[in-house]
Amino acid sequence: MAKSIQELLIEKTVEAVNVLYNSAIEASQLALQETRKEFEGQLTLVVFPVTRYSKKSPEVTGSEIGAYLQEQIAEISAFNVIKGFLNLSFSDAYWINLLNTEIANDSFGIFPANGKRLMVEYSSPNTNKPLHLGHVRNNLLGYSVAEILKAYGYDVVKANLVNDRGIHICKSMLAWQRFGNGETPESTGLKGDHLVGKYYVVFDKAYKQEIDALKAVGQSEDEAKKNAPLIKEAQAMLQKWEAGDEEVIQLWKTMNAWVYAGFDQTYQRMGVDFDKFYYESDTYLLGKDIIQEGLESGVFFKKEDNSVWIDLTDEGLDQKLVLRGDGTSVYITQDLGTAQLKYDEFKMDESIYVVGNEQDYHFKVLFLILKKLGKSWANGLFHLSYGMVDLPTGKMKSREGTVVDADDLMKEMFDTAKTRTEELGKTEGLGEEEKNELYETIGMGALKYFLLKVDPKKRLLFDPNETVDFQGHTGPFIQYTHARIKSVLRKGDFQEGQTATPESISSYERDLIQALASFPQVIEASAKEFSPAQLANFAYEVAKLYNKFYHEESILKAEDETAKAFRLQLSASAVRIIAKSMNLLGIQVPERM
Repeated sequence: MAKSIQELLIEKTVEAVNVLYNSAIEASQLALQETRKEFEGQLTLVVFPVTRYSKKSPEVTGSEIGAYLQEQIAEISAFNVIKGFLNLSFSDAYWINLLNTEIANDSFGIFPANGKRLMVEYSSPNTNKPLHLGHVRNNLLGYSVAEILKAYGYDVVKANLVNDRGIHICKSMLAWQRFGNGETPESTGLKGDHLVGKYYVVFDKAYKQEIDALKAVGQSEDEAKKNAPLIKEAQAMLQKWEAGDEEVIQLWKTMNAWVYAGFDQTYQRMGVDFDKFYYESDTYLLGKDIIQEGLESGVFFKKEDNSVWIDLTDEGLDQKLVLRGDGTSVYITQDLGTAQLKYDEFKMDESIYVVGNEQDYHFKVLFLILKKLGKSWANGLFHLSYGMVDLPTGKMKSREGTVVDADDLMKEMFDTAKTRTEELGKTEGLGEEEKNELYETIGMGALKYFLLKVDPKKRLLFDPNETVDFQGHTGPFIQYTHARIKSVLRKGDFQEGQTATPESISSYERDLIQALASFPQVIEASAKEFSPAQLANFAYEVAKLYNKFYHEESILKAEDETAKAFRLQLSASAVRIIAKSMNLLGIQVPERM
């Protein structure tokens, strides 16, 4: 059908108000929603906005509109009115036709290119330590949002701004130089990011000992922190790096190369990718031209010590430093420059920064400054602020005792998936390699689904043991349903493209078709709200409805060939939409389980 049933209903309701009450109502005043489960019907029109034109009670108005719609729209088989809600039921023929002509098409849920370019920046790791649980949520969120926006028709650029310079990087370098005895990833068997992270911890330990020693001879905590020989050496190393000292630069390049090799392995296992990398070592001097531009236009002002500031008190914020008195950058300086660099390079219509909610203030200030500087593209900037991930205490061990390492977490997910799958005896007939592939698929699916099913803004409690459950609201439940449907299609020898038109369908078939029909709207809502949670919960609903249908209706032993062919066709559509939804979340679905 060219028009969706929702569009047709709104159009005909506007017409009904005109014909019945000689009044014009705006389509935007009308609202449709899915009928609540306890009432008869599939779509509900909210009648209250119409009563001001009908001058009648909601019940009478609803009945009059219902009668008009039933007469005008062949697909409406019945209606009922509960208070101010008009519940509409659609004929079996409507649902059968919807499945055969629209949902069964491979292109269902694919949006045409909208001609707009959008950048999603996520991950943003530091090169002095491995990725941790917080990064895992960031990466999975960024990747999934990018994939959903692609499906919605955007030309998407996935970007990663790597924090590869600064005092924290020099701490790892100095500790390795001082205590490393020439260790390498090859000589230790450690991933490069773990090796460099180890020396960041070594630095911290040695630095604390020096602080304690200085405090013991009478220095205050603050004095000891400033005067400890190690921190002074790290600061001197940073100055040498900024001055281009060859030896320091060489060590920096070597250690960063170790880290990138380690990151690549983690990203690969996590299933995320990037189109463009930006490095802070290339961008940290950017932004100074923008500061000059802002000084000339009066957006910024100088203080007596030569430092440059912006006054945002009128916007309910405070005064913000944008350049130090000695001419060196602060974070906001380079972020202004990097934002300009990205726009100059890609000319995107929108740019999304996937960064934790502890940076809310920073991004508010950044976007406001860019708007004040007259950057027209600043209106397209958005901070996708997400909540922290907490752990039930003592559930997982981590190398440093405080942060859960991403690689450890992924290994633990694999092990948990292996244990649970073997307990349930779901690996019969699989070879060793196939089993390991299945454990990886289930473990990563469990992890990703658990982190993505919750609204990004919410803080969440992550318990690995809750994630690998084949019955609950989990990734493995949806994966298991996918494998179950694949098995039904194999046994039923289903051929793509076959359609069937039964006389009637059951409520279980109708409910499943109705859920599948909302797939494009779910993609649209997820894209507009930058929220994979909507899509994750949709996939779960479809899996749940399919299992209900599977238990209540015989598929392979249906009462006749037409019913069997139709139910196989319905199964094929369900499995395709489950797979598409899960793939947009970055989750693989197994063929067998």
